[in-house]
Amino acid sequence: MVAISMKHYSSDKRLVPAIGGLLAQGLAGPLLLWVTATQAAILPEQRADAMYHSYDGGGVTIDGPSVLIRKNFAEAVSASANYYVDNVSSASIDVITSGASEYDEKRTELSVGGDYLYDKSLFSAGYTNSDESDYSADTWYFSVSQDFFGDLSNLSFSYSRGDDEVRQNGNDDFEEEIVRHSYRLGLSQVLKPDLIMTFNYEVITDEGYLNNPYRSYRYLSDPLDPDAGYQFAQEVYPDTRTSDAANLRLLYYLPWRATLGASYRFFSDDWGIDAHTAQISYTHTFRQRWILDAKYRYYQQSAADFYSDLFLAPSQDAKDYRARDKELSQFSSNSLSLYLSYELPVRHRWLDKSAVSLQWDKIFFDYDNFSDLTDVAATPGQEALYNFNADVIKMLITVWY
Repeated sequence: MVAISMKHYSSDKRLVPAIGGLLAQGLAGPLLLWVTATQAAILPEQRADAMYHSYDGGGVTIDGPSVLIRKNFAEAVSASANYYVDNVSSASIDVITSGASEYDEKRTELSVGGDYLYDKSLFSAGYTNSDESDYSADTWYFSVSQDFFGDLSNLSFSYSRGDDEVRQNGNDDFEEEIVRHSYRLGLSQVLKPDLIMTFNYEVITDEGYLNNPYRSYRYLSDPLDPDAGYQFAQEVYPDTRTSDAANLRLLYYLPWRATLGASYRFFSDDWGIDAHTAQISYTHTFRQRWILDAKYRYYQQSAADFYSDLFLAPSQDAKDYRARDKELSQFSSNSLSLYLSYELPVRHRWLDKSAVSLQWDKIFFDYDNFSDLTDVAATPGQEALYNFNADVIKMLITVWY
């Protein structure tokens, strides 16, 4: 429904990838995904969405509205536009331990896209602009999908390019660029009348200023005497990153108007991070108008090769990479999600149907080698490990016309 590029870089705003993923997920349940997977070469439905989203966890709150409008023309062309807002307020562990004050910021995002249906092929293209005080991002994408083998199979390919500009609040002389390329190949296959498999493989390359201009790593003031304390220095990252990810998903349609889903995703990059994501879901339709969806998601990743919670000494050259970003550390998360949708009994000559939806996610983050520096009484390197919980809420009103 809504594509959200969580490209926050100010202070602690490079949020956990799982957060961006949760906010980016639409409220369409697996029953709708079933229709999409089995009939890929069709135009998206004409609809209008108004959504409010909220994230609260780890001293960070993000909320705001989103509006999406999609219109089809001549049964072959579809156009869409989406306006999205993030209102960010942060007093996270990174802000507190760096001595900075809580900050408030606003990010706006505008997306436009189009689809063209030709026989059993669907061509799509679009553009997204995201802007905030110290980061701007422009992304273009193109995709094509094709049905074959009696519409039981669908093959798709997509490409996107991102041109980002990194700035630093309070430093007008600082301006860096990032160029991103993403290639994705997907296959959807009806294995049985009640079982669908989808497989996606994606490669992403990033080049440019990839670290955070505000973030620092810490090192011991005296390597032989940890009680002497520690100091901070600017993080040093490589200027390239290549990652790939493979995702396998199964959807099984149950005879009592319910869907059971399971998926697994493996991610790896040349910074040394390997990540595993597993998810199970159950969707049940009852009393004609209600849909209930429950999900559990587990995420686990290893640390980057150049990450450390505490270095012994400062970096000596530009290629001696150093990072203490907790999102590059070894950590895991567990997510529970509940979704409820109700189709309103409202009909109009220009209105096909309408629905209201509510989704709540509870996320538990546990870091294996990132310390809570508010534990000031501990010897450096012996502080308690950091962990926190977060809540994500999405409320949506949709009309189909």
